[in-house]
Amino acid sequence: MCQNPNESKKNPSHFESIEHFEDTPTHRDLLWENYESLIQGMRFFDPHIHMVSRTTDDYQMMSKAGIVAIIEPAFWVGQPRTGLSSFKDYYSSLVGWERFRSSQFGIKHYCTMGLNSREANNERLAEEVMEILPLFAFKEGVVGIGEIGFDDQTVLEEKYYRLQLELAKKAKLPVQIHTPHRDKKRGTERSMSIATEHGLDPSWVVVDHNNEETVKSVLDQGFWAAFTIYPFTKMGNERMVSIVEKYGPERIMINSSADWGISDPLAIPKTAALMMQRGIPKEVIRMVTYQNAIDAFAKSGQIDVSDFDLEFLPDPNAKFHGNSVLRGGQQPVINKNSLLIQ
Repeated sequence: MCQNPNESKKNPSHFESIEHFEDTPTHRDLLWENYESLIQGMRFFDPHIHMVSRTTDDYQMMSKAGIVAIIEPAFWVGQPRTGLSSFKDYYSSLVGWERFRSSQFGIKHYCTMGLNSREANNERLAEEVMEILPLFAFKEGVVGIGEIGFDDQTVLEEKYYRLQLELAKKAKLPVQIHTPHRDKKRGTERSMSIATEHGLDPSWVVVDHNNEETVKSVLDQGFWAAFTIYPFTKMGNERMVSIVEKYGPERIMINSSADWGISDPLAIPKTAALMMQRGIPKEVIRMVTYQNAIDAFAKSGQIDVSDFDLEFLPDPNAKFHGNSVLRGGQQPVINKNSLLIQ
């Protein structure tokens, strides 16, 4: 059967020509027992993960795997929000409940605030969101404006992308750009060009969801290049290892972007393990899985790495607005067979 030449367009798989990469290994999953020893003692920082979509089991596994901090960008939640209150509640959860939930597993939670590109196409609601966005941009734990940019690359998407770039300048916050799934190369170039036009220093801008088509231009222009490790789309971990081998660690960072779709909150430690297997120096691995994310988003003034050194002593009695995570005296553990109920 002949493949439809437009088939690759139907799958938002983040590069223009599937055929170009068909012989390149994309992703290899690893079992915990096969990579635990490779990452022993390593720390990881996931600068793009949507924990509102994940379970407490994920938090437990992430903590055990060495993830000490995360950034949760405001994003599209799967269906259009119909009113401003939905945005208010969602933004509030990012600086409230999710931060509390994360803390119960010893993981420092930060977030970025923004109007996502898909919902920027609802002009009436977008105007209302832009009125409240500054109220959240200045809250504790907010380390950037994001994720913003393009989806279908419409006029309205550009309008609200530009407005949010100006908000980032006013708030003195880094920018986290979502590059489009379709026509990615053009959308990435357009995103960077507009950011430069607005006078943003590229070192304050993280361009996310890169691939082999976009990485060189992003790095050449001085922006941070972030890569999302997905099991089937975006960037597989095998391909990611090859990119680090080719370009080195400077201004490159890895994230999981784990959400309500098929994704992996342990994508970073697994990719680090593959790098160890391929003989990539440990310092290079540390930079792309930990330090570079800190350097990029610490410009917000919100990140203190000494927080990651604090001994983790969860309080099972702690509550957020009367609600607990560790109910019944539970302790956060990975092995469910040894769960302690006091």
